[in-house]
Amino acid sequence: MSEAEDKVIATNKKALHDYFILEKLECGVALLGTEVKSIREGRVNLKDSYALVRGGETFLLNCHISPYSHGNRQNHDPTRTRKLLLHREEIRKLIGKSQEKGLTLIPLRVYLKRGKVKIELAVTRGKKLYDKRETERRKESERETRAAMKRQR
Repeated sequence: MSEAEDKVIATNKKALHDYFILEKLECGVALLGTEVKSIREGRVNLKDSYALVRGGETFLLNCHISPYSHGNRQNHDPTRTRKLLLHREEIRKLIGKSQEKGLTLIPLRVYLKRGKVKIELAVTRGKKLYDKRETERRKESERETRAAMKRQR
């Protein structure tokens, strides 16, 4: 997956702060026309969204896609459940991982790839408070190191 050709629409920054990312995979989404137009405008929020595997299918829940600005009475419901498009083998892997205790499926970003809306889904494990503090400390020390290197030049 090359970052250069993908146009990132939205990212889930909170997920990177609250979870350890174990595995990532790309999937499509079954959307309505007004949802696609709204996503192209950048009006999507992944903050509290997650994915579930039910009956051999994966679904995206709590993903907020704002109603399309030029839509009419056929506009979509902003937080409706949307089906994720994956191959059977990928779904089987996800079933095993999602049933494992402490693992969750979280969308990391929404992007356009060759004109199609894609979602990067991640298998994650929640961080404890001390893990979050440790991550923050590490980032802060890296930031200070970069600043010192910059001053040296």
